[in-house]
Amino acid sequence: MSWVLDLQGVTVRRGKTTILDGLDWQVAEGERWIVLGPNGAGKTTLMQIASARMHPTAGRAELLGETLGRVDVFELRPRIGIASAALAEHIPAGELARDVVLTAAYGVTGRWREAYEDFDTARAEELLAVFEVDALADRTFGTLSEGERKRVQIARALMTDPEILILDEPGAGLDLAGREELVRALSELAGDPASPVLLLVTHHVEEIPPGFTHLLLLGQGGTVQASGPLEDVLTSENLSAAFGLELVVAHGGGRWLARAAAPAGPTRARH
Repeated sequence: MSWVLDLQGVTVRRGKTTILDGLDWQVAEGERWIVLGPNGAGKTTLMQIASARMHPTAGRAELLGETLGRVDVFELRPRIGIASAALAEHIPAGELARDVVLTAAYGVTGRWREAYEDFDTARAEELLAVFEVDALADRTFGTLSEGERKRVQIARALMTDPEILILDEPGAGLDLAGREELVRALSELAGDPASPVLLLVTHHVEEIPPGFTHLLLLGQGGTVQASGPLEDVLTSENLSAAFGLELVVAHGGGRWLARAAAPAGPTRARH
């Protein structure tokens, strides 16, 4: 099989700290992956490799048929869309929402002297409409709610029609209503056959949108706890091992829920 993403023995070290440790992961065309794990499991570092923004210390990383270290990453990166908190920090607060999306065509954050074609502007407005923020096109990024900013960022990540779309913790900082609006939008994106391969990073199983097909579950120390079809991997046993706490996983209505296992009740004395 020809993989969209093929990582073999990928290791990342910073000084004496190992962030990812011998990680193997293969992603095929049409798949929608959740990347789940506790803090410190290396999720964001993994996405930096998957977006061609970091090279592994050891191992092999192939993205879209190209091997990191043997390809011009500046040609590869436009084929991979990414929305993350790190990228959002570089978006000027005074930038119009329309221009936040539009400037992705040049791979910049902040419009300056670039010249855009009419079809670029039309695509930016179409993507804003897809995520129901087209009415905010002339609002500045800094005046948007956190949920509105997330949806504008995802529209931006799709501007170049990427083959892989990476969403690094898109639900972070959202209230309940904002999270549910985002989950609904991502579920629609996952259900569209024309959508790119999706890689969504989260800490919380409640944020997994319906329509996602696979799960990469990371454990402490940047190791793979389990990987494969979502319903096979997302079990109480696997999640408990990854997070170091006895957890119970439930599924219903297309959504997932995880909670701590109930402690055993007090023993009653018999008389």
